Amino acid sequence: MFTGLIEEVGTVAAFDSANQRLTVNAAQASRAIRRGDSIAVSGVCLTAVEVRRGKSFSADLAAETLARTSLGRLRAGACVNLELPIRAGTPLGGHIVQGHVDGVGKLLSLTSAIPHDANHGARRNHDRWLRVRLPRELTKYVVEKGSITIDGISLTVAKIAGGDVTVAIIPHTYRATNLHALQQGDRLNIEVDVLAKYAERRSHSTIAMKKLIAEGF
Repeated sequence: MFTGLIEEVGTVAAFDSANQRLTVNAAQASRAIRRGDSIAVSGVCLTAVEVRRGKSFSADLAAETLARTSLGRLRAGACVNLELPIRAGTPLGGHIVQGHVDGVGKLLSLTSAIPHDANHGARRNHDRWLRVRLPRELTKYVVEKGSITIDGISLTVAKIAGGDVTVAIIPHTYRATNLHALQQGDRLNIEVDVLAKYAERRSHSTIAMKKLIAEGF
């Protein structure tokens, strides 16, 4: 399990499409993991199959991972967010993140926030607005002020309009993640709050049970 608090920004060293193996340069993470350990790469939970301590690690990508996430589109030099699994007793600073990506969104914009100051009018600050278009089937799990994971980053939804989600990005998050390296149109891994999915399943089960009772079963 993860929390969506990024520990290091690694860079893609290579993606071997023939063997479906991704290699990431990560000086810090490669010191902390061993072969067989889990690590979240831009929100995708992977298993390290080869580790060069202090330099890099490699992970094999299943066909499902390639189909469901953006990892297969990465090229050498691309920045990726890295997070190690949370340890028991560690404060849960973000929210519950499984590393099981639900779909791929599209970066629409990442712009500076321009708040209004009563004394000085509009003034620019260091915050930014990130706007992402979600796959249609995921929007039902997203609510204003709820949690969402975008490329492995735990974020809070500021606004949702149709399939477009807007979140506020503080300077630390911008600097400490791959957000500073993204461009309009880039594909981003999306994981919705798992609690919302469980709530939906429970709701459907309750409705089905009421229907059976009403029909006399």
